[in-house]
Amino acid sequence: MTEFILDWIAWGGYFGIVLLMALENVFPPIPSEVIMGFGGIAVARGQMEMVPLVLWGTAGTTAGNMFWYVIGRRLGYERFRPFVERHGRWLTLEWEDVERVRHFFRRKRGGWTLFVFRFMPTFRTLISLPAGMAKMPVWQFAAITYVGSLIWNGVLAGAGYMLGSRFQQLDRFLGPLGIAVTVLALAIWGYRVATWKPRER
Repeated sequence: MTEFILDWIAWGGYFGIVLLMALENVFPPIPSEVIMGFGGIAVARGQMEMVPLVLWGTAGTTAGNMFWYVIGRRLGYERFRPFVERHGRWLTLEWEDVERVRHFFRRKRGGWTLFVFRFMPTFRTLISLPAGMAKMPVWQFAAITYVGSLIWNGVLAGAGYMLGSRFQQLDRFLGPLGIAVTVLALAIWGYRVATWKPRER
């Protein structure tokens, strides 16, 4: 995985960063922490510049999140209900949970919620779906997503830059960490599915 990311970045440059960050938000096989971290390493090696890296990386993040926003907006609130009621166990949620998020957005707290969630693993992508379902104005969604992601991606790229001179140590650290995080996430989801029970009506 490490070599794939490095080869892609070397071949595609900033375009490769945009595409990887967009794909990471649509289908997350490669964490953004890894992509931007290696981008920061490329800056430390003189292969890229920090400002274009962060700006283009954030453009990719925004594009990937826009994908889920559009799905949520076109799918709509009521059309999502049969899917939740049928597959609620595997989603580990009920329709009441969807309603709660929708009401939260409609009470004009959606902007702050969207911004805060941009700094949370996994949820920073998932929050785009209810934002679209709540019909948040597209300009507001894009602006908040870009600003929040710009800050987060800047931190990640900066960390990669600082560790650029210790690439071998970073590579050995990211591999086991990525596996551990994936296993933990799957274990938590499996436990929630196994113990999930619908609320009493």
